[in-house]
Amino acid sequence: MALTAFDQPIMNDSTVPAKSFLEISMPPHLSLAQALAVIERGSAQIALVIDERGKLIGTVTDGDVRRGLLRGETLESRVERVMKRSFKWLPVTASESEALSLMRRELLHQVPVLDGEGRVADLFLLEELLRPPPQPSTVVLMAGGEGKRLRPYTDDCPKPMLPIGGKPMLEIILERCIDAGFRHFVISVNYLKHRVMEYFGRGARWNIDIHYVEETQPLGTVGALSLLPQQPEHPLLVINGDILTRVSFLDLMRFHEEHQATATVCVREHFTEIPYGVVHIDGADVTVMQEKPTLSHYVNAGIYLLNPDVLRLLPRGEYCDMPQLLDRVIKKGQRVSAFPIHEYWLDIGHPETLERAKGEW
Repeated sequence: MALTAFDQPIMNDSTVPAKSFLEISMPPHLSLAQALAVIERGSAQIALVIDERGKLIGTVTDGDVRRGLLRGETLESRVERVMKRSFKWLPVTASESEALSLMRRELLHQVPVLDGEGRVADLFLLEELLRPPPQPSTVVLMAGGEGKRLRPYTDDCPKPMLPIGGKPMLEIILERCIDAGFRHFVISVNYLKHRVMEYFGRGARWNIDIHYVEETQPLGTVGALSLLPQQPEHPLLVINGDILTRVSFLDLMRFHEEHQATATVCVREHFTEIPYGVVHIDGADVTVMQEKPTLSHYVNAGIYLLNPDVLRLLPRGEYCDMPQLLDRVIKKGQRVSAFPIHEYWLDIGHPETLERAKGEW
């Protein structure tokens, strides 16, 4: 695999990394939200944490932030609480072949190069982060729902075909997957299915391969997977056809593999404001009083990664919703992981969210 590297920086008198690294460098006291902004604006997909002398003391990736959120950290937590302190690095004399060998051995996507003072002098990157390789997994887009809550918009148009910024939202989802390297798609259709099938055809316009699963009756949010023509060999990426998001599907796949999960469900933090004072009691005793608290919960974001053997838990043609299927996986003693989404995400389920999407996307 080819590698890219930043230009050699010139250290100034204050020992702060030169301009080529400033955009991905940060001090340890900043927040996780600020770390994500650094990661997202740089092509390296990493934040370099440096001390006041300009020395590299830690690295932070998207995965580090997500693991911190699962441990109970918030986006306001300091970055030093999640950064890797025992990061891998190479000296300035290291070659690209040595970097590639280290990356393969340690399963790394970035390797900083340090000078004799411990300051960043270079950064090796795997080309796949910039140009994702073709993905063998199939993407299943669930586009069979009626969209009753969106009537009258859906009276003569299936919900996933409603336009956002001049194109159907299902096309937006499809193109996001294509950008991540996916080429094999299955679209599950039912309500006004001809509108979907005529628009997308077999995928020639996007240089991809599209097949269809046609429901003759509603099969729930996941039952259509039982109708797939053949057993997949790789994990299935399943996405609801009414979701707009900028989540990295490649990060999701790496997370799924790292956690050795049978199924991974994307989750989104949702806040509920209680308009009253909440009283906690133990018997007749008041233990705690909270004035109009805000409760936080993780909710299902409608994006999943399923190992092929999960489909064996779906009898052909049986109505089944995703929570039922994942419950079957858990009861078999297999692992279901949660992948927190901090990127843009919107469920287009009501007229107000449809209008919001038109303004935001």
